[in-house]
Amino acid sequence: MSYSVLEISNKIIANTDASQGEIISNLKLQKMLYYMQGFFIAVFDKRLFDNEIEAWQYGPVVRDAYYYFKDFGAGAITLKGDEQIVELSYEEEELFKEVMTEYGQFSAIKLMNLTHSELPWKKVFHENPQGEISYDLLREYFKTQIIE
Repeated sequence: MSYSVLEISNKIIANTDASQGEIISNLKLQKMLYYMQGFFIAVFDKRLFDNEIEAWQYGPVVRDAYYYFKDFGAGAITLKGDEQIVELSYEEEELFKEVMTEYGQFSAIKLMNLTHSELPWKKVFHENPQGEISYDLLREYFKTQIIE
């Protein structure tokens, strides 16, 4: 079962520790969605959310989530407080936490630079800016990133 990209976005935002000075901008959220999707595909061979990821100038973007949170500009995205935060299965939750720990510590710019050095974005952006980063390309690349 996949979740809606907004459910996963809200979960990422809710798991960003604002009390520690962490913020999540739309730019950072887009990169976190990319890493979440990539690792879920590599580990579980299924999508975390159904939306396509596109290769935009500043890195991978999920168009629907980008436009939903666009009004926050470059500032911190905040939740209203009445959002229901989706519960994942135990294995999914463990992977979600791992990705948040590993990549959530980085700034939006650091994440953008990371994605620009990785095959999925580079391959698609150079061939077709704003083109779709395919499931197969995500799976191939992220399988090489799993440490067992």
